[in-house]
Amino acid sequence: MSYRDLEIWKLAREIAIGMHRMTLQNLPKFETYEEGSQIRRSAKSISANIVEGYGRRRYKQEFIRFLVFAHSSCDETIDHLEMLFETGSLKNEVIYRDLSFQLDLLGRKLNVFIDSVERSHRTDRSEILDPESRIAHPAS
Repeated sequence: MSYRDLEIWKLAREIAIGMHRMTLQNLPKFETYEEGSQIRRSAKSISANIVEGYGRRRYKQEFIRFLVFAHSSCDETIDHLEMLFETGSLKNEVIYRDLSFQLDLLGRKLNVFIDSVERSHRTDRSEILDPESRIAHPAS
């Protein structure tokens, strides 16, 4: 299995691509370099943090830490999108509603995924073989 198989990564990637296109095609030039740059970075950060967390999945707390970063970036992206729409820089309400819906959905899916990892993720093979022998991994 790869991070590419994760539904949350697929949705995050779709959002990042949609945000990128929106900022280049639907914003005034001055916003392309101001708020547009910020929203592109925060949107791309969601999928990047999912990937980095997945790479550290052997260590439960590290995995969760990066999933929380992804969720925070999702919230940041929502704030940037709302700012663009409320200031009138993004005038296309259909695009705004679609991206808002996708971000809200991703936020909910990230919450469920984080809860699932917290409840059931095993961090060490010895826990699987012998649940009584817990090996603590210090946080990096």
